[in-house]
Amino acid sequence: MRSDYVFTSESVSEGHPDKVSDQISDAIVDLFLSKDPEARVACETLTTTQLVVLAGEVRGKGMIDTEGNWEDGAQEEIQHVVRETVRRIGYEQKGFHWQNLTFENHLHPQSADIAQGVDSSGNKDEGAGDQGIMFGYACDETPDLMPATLYYSHRILHRMAADRKSGAAPFLEPDAKSQVTLRFQNGKPVAATAIVVSTQHSPGYHEGEQDARLKAYVKQVVADILPAELLSDETVYHINPTGKFEIGGPDGDAGLTGRKIIVDTYGGASPHGGGAFSGKDPTKVDRSAAYVTRYLAKNVVAAGLAKRCTIQVSYAIGVSEPLSLYVDTHGTGTADDERLEAAIAAVAKERLGGLTPRGIRVGLGLNKPIYQPTAAYGHFGRDADGDFFPWERTDLTEALKAALA
Repeated sequence: MRSDYVFTSESVSEGHPDKVSDQISDAIVDLFLSKDPEARVACETLTTTQLVVLAGEVRGKGMIDTEGNWEDGAQEEIQHVVRETVRRIGYEQKGFHWQNLTFENHLHPQSADIAQGVDSSGNKDEGAGDQGIMFGYACDETPDLMPATLYYSHRILHRMAADRKSGAAPFLEPDAKSQVTLRFQNGKPVAATAIVVSTQHSPGYHEGEQDARLKAYVKQVVADILPAELLSDETVYHINPTGKFEIGGPDGDAGLTGRKIIVDTYGGASPHGGGAFSGKDPTKVDRSAAYVTRYLAKNVVAAGLAKRCTIQVSYAIGVSEPLSLYVDTHGTGTADDERLEAAIAAVAKERLGGLTPRGIRVGLGLNKPIYQPTAAYGHFGRDADGDFFPWERTDLTEALKAALA
């Protein structure tokens, strides 16, 4: 485990074309779950100039009948949700406008072959929706137990979006990216060596006084977000380094669901299993198992049992129990990782009913329309708020300590 190094993470705004796609896909997940908590959704979204296309497999009462036909008004409701998502993000541009874009819906009923392997029946418990590996991670670099480089990258863009929507920064447009590079000593961030922000802007804000105004605004946002001790005269800023950035969003670059999985997770500080989250209902372990491993890893660090913790689980399609559970505290743990694995398994069994797909989604309360807010600014490092982000709770700390006693 290196203690002195330089590390970088990036984030993208809610107006980035891939994030527009993620938010639309998760809005569809929420729509189906709002009508049927047992709905099945695998929704992919393509966005490009004045076009949104949905494709994938779905099943759910109130949307599709038992013979696979759309219920009355269901397709109109889907189109309304898509347009409202684009409107909320803020796209009213010539090349991408929530009212004027063309919409195509190619969603169709879920494969019966997949359903028979995943659904519970008789004495068979609900199985995993696919094979795969999933990772969760936590560290003590920030109050939310997230990697600092990603934590600050997200918050820079979240603040800029809030200022755009409130009118405090009317020259901003929805598409933006950020990147934060920090120097670490003894495993702790000590200096920001480079900040990169590229933001779509109103016409003319790439030259003269208007360009200076935009760059001064971004530097002030960075100063408000990062701790003062990390910034200095040696911090290098790259703000709109290519110059003009008026054409953005899906008009500037096509967007697809699931192309920002490192932004969605830990900014590269932890492994990723490769499966995207957005557009998938919680029976898909790509999503639910990644959430529960974050939940467990965060509680390990919150309990003071490690400074860093990575957890991996794996599944086979149609099989309910995980094939493996692996824990690595990177040499920072207060107990052997093997003992911690046993403690985590025991606590998960007691508090969640185990690490089966059903145990995870019932234990964490995932069968609810809570997913669209996850689709921008990260799925992790967010405040648990009622039904939202339940995997960010730290209510297992005492149970984990007791299991290791």
